[in-house]
Amino acid sequence: MKYVIHKADTRGHANHGWLNSYHSFSFANYHNPERMNFGVLRVLNDDVVSAGMGFGTHPHENMEIISIPLEGDLEHKDSMGNLSTIREGDIQILSAGTGISHSEYNKNKGEQVKFLQIWIFPNKRDLAPRYDQISIRELEKKNEFYQVLSPNANDDGVWIHQNAWFSIGEFEKGVSKEYSLHDKNNGVYLFVLEGSVSIDNQKLDKRDGFGVWEIEKLKVMADSEAKVLLMEVPMQIN
Repeated sequence: MKYVIHKADTRGHANHGWLNSYHSFSFANYHNPERMNFGVLRVLNDDVVSAGMGFGTHPHENMEIISIPLEGDLEHKDSMGNLSTIREGDIQILSAGTGISHSEYNKNKGEQVKFLQIWIFPNKRDLAPRYDQISIRELEKKNEFYQVLSPNANDDGVWIHQNAWFSIGEFEKGVSKEYSLHDKNNGVYLFVLEGSVSIDNQKLDKRDGFGVWEIEKLKVMADSEAKVLLMEVPMQIN
């Protein structure tokens, strides 16, 4: 087993006033050659957008972009004609492919939006762009890992162009749960959303990240009421 630990207070940080963003991996003006990616996981941004503010129209290409709202509502508009609002309890995927432009705004005047912005390198380049958004409320399970993303269109959650699986776990204190990897060549990056957990006697608190590879299973113990996002991804970039 090999692993890396990224404590919450070691992340890159940029406060633009309207946007307060923490970067688990190098992004924009934050550059750390030792934290460029975890396998095909390229970006994990923990963003807070102020009321009435947002990201203006900007382009992307050849990247799988996943947004997971944690609090509040975020309006999405893109060059394919999609106009929608993503809320806590939703997950959104934007496969940029050959190129797409989009904007994201917090239209609410009285509350901020908190969301995770995650970028994954695709396993194929220059594909037709696509967009999808679903509610994951019906997938929720207590004291279990429940899948919210996979490579397969017929599986639970959204799907992306990569051999990756995302799961969320919401656990009561004292619960221990094992996760089995889908592919032995993959690794797992666990991000603590709430509370604290332990993995192999390593304690992880809110917003800590733990990346591990060369394993077949991962055991997570909840040291308190806890919620985690588990991202299983290939360790080799195509």
